[in-house]
Amino acid sequence: MRITQRQRTAIVEATREIFGEHSAVRLFGSRADDAKQGGDIDLYIDIQGIDPFHQEKAHKLSARICTKLGDFFPIDIVVKDDSMPDALIYQEGMRGIPL
Repeated sequence: MRITQRQRTAIVEATREIFGEHSAVRLFGSRADDAKQGGDIDLYIDIQGIDPFHQEKAHKLSARICTKLGDFFPIDIVVKDDSMPDALIYQEGMRGIPL
C-alpha cells in the first residue's frame, strides 16, 4: 500500500465524518500495489442503505481529505450504496485494501 499512515488516517476520518461511522473505505488501483509508482488515490466507499446525495458527498470527501492533509492529492472516489447494481468498478473496489 503506497499511502502514508497520515494519509490513511485522514482518509478514514474524513470518510466517517461525511458518510457516517458505518461506512467502509478501501484503497484500490495503483496505490494499492507496492510494485507500481505514481498514480492517483482511488477510494471505494461502501455505504449502508440508499443515499441520494452520495455524489455530492464524494466531492466533499475529496476536498476534506485535501484540507486535512494540507495539500492537493488527485483522488478518485467510487461510492456504492444498496440501490446500485453490481458493476465491474465496484468489484474492483471491493478487492481493495480496507483502511
